Amino acid sequence: MRLLIIEDELKTSRFLHKGLTENGYVVDVAADGEDGLHQAASVQYDLLILDIMLPRRNGWSVLEALRKAGRSTPVICLTARDAVSDRILGLELGADDYLPKPFDFAELLARIRSVLRRAPTRRDDVLRVADLEMDVRRHRASRSGRRIDLAPKEFVLLETLMRSSGNV
Repeated sequence: MRLLIIEDELKTSRFLHKGLTENGYVVDVAADGEDGLHQAASVQYDLLILDIMLPRRNGWSVLEALRKAGRSTPVICLTARDAVSDRILGLELGADDYLPKPFDFAELLARIRSVLRRAPTRRDDVLRVADLEMDVRRHRASRSGRRIDLAPKEFVLLETLMRSSGNV
């Protein structure tokens, strides 16, 4: 699973990147709203974690632009803006979940899994090419029944190659 974190606070983005990577996700980071919107519109992510108070373009604007462009990528707003009116606005603009800071990392992981379970399936869960098999949801690969241990980036690369099998 590939995630994008749009967060301007360096300490928070590093913490999230490290924790999510350790939990098997491939994670990209954008430090402002403009870069985040560009990445979210250019790359197929499974989920976005979006701060609201961002430089260059706020999170509300990023979320609104993505939804107007027809992007249905699940979004979790992770922000210090914790007023009920802010949460309502985020959800009405198209966020799938809203978690105020400070937050517990275990709760964020649970919310990510929950949102991903609800997300429409856009790809096959199990890929097969000859005797090579990959279970995308469980992050497992095997060849001739023998498990292959892969780093997160290796997993994404192999998935990309398997999805384009037979294409130059």
